[in-house]
Amino acid sequence: MRFSPILFILATLLTSSLSSQVLADPPVVELKTSEGMLLLELEPELAPTTVANFLDYVEDGFYNGTIFHRVIDGFMIQGGGFTADYQRKETRKPIINEANNGLRNQRYTIAMARTNAPHSATAQFFINSEDNNNLDHTGTTVRGWGYTVFGRVIDGHDVVDQIGQAPTGPGGPFSRDAPRSKIIIESAIWLKPGEEEAEDAAPAAPALVNPDDAEPVSKALEQSGALAIQ
Repeated sequence: MRFSPILFILATLLTSSLSSQVLADPPVVELKTSEGMLLLELEPELAPTTVANFLDYVEDGFYNGTIFHRVIDGFMIQGGGFTADYQRKETRKPIINEANNGLRNQRYTIAMARTNAPHSATAQFFINSEDNNNLDHTGTTVRGWGYTVFGRVIDGHDVVDQIGQAPTGPGGPFSRDAPRSKIIIESAIWLKPGEEEAEDAAPAAPALVNPDDAEPVSKALEQSGALAIQ
């Protein structure tokens, strides 16, 4: 059998393409909160629909200015659905539950909040403050579906702990578990390597605002919560 250099080249290119896809870094999202920074590494291979949904909301700027509205020490911190004045934000349609992906609700993982209906998650999420095995998938029943884990906190564990220990009480429509001092998600940004390099290379734009005209930026807005979870 004759060696075909063309087939060899095509096979090499195909292998290279597949390898680059397999070895590609998982998406990382930066959450800047009033309590500090969190970096979230997502799991698109194990929770493709959930990750795509979350990144869509991130790209739309949906989470900017929302709060952690529900905080339970030793359990979880929940946010992403209410503004600082406890107005519920309009969301897209619910997504399917992917809690049967093998990922566990372990400490510092991020999962989707939802109502009692298994396939009702939209935008709200929570970060587990402890291992919460009772939230894992055990079966395709209403009680057994569990909550979809789709990533983990890779930097900012101390921020999660700090938020989790915030004093809570009534707030907005919630009779309990709302932080007494609002904890705001100031921004959520998908850190794309190519864009980061481009931003680093770009010269800084000159400041055009007269300092005398600038108003102080208020620190921030806070939490509101719900976990049936939503």
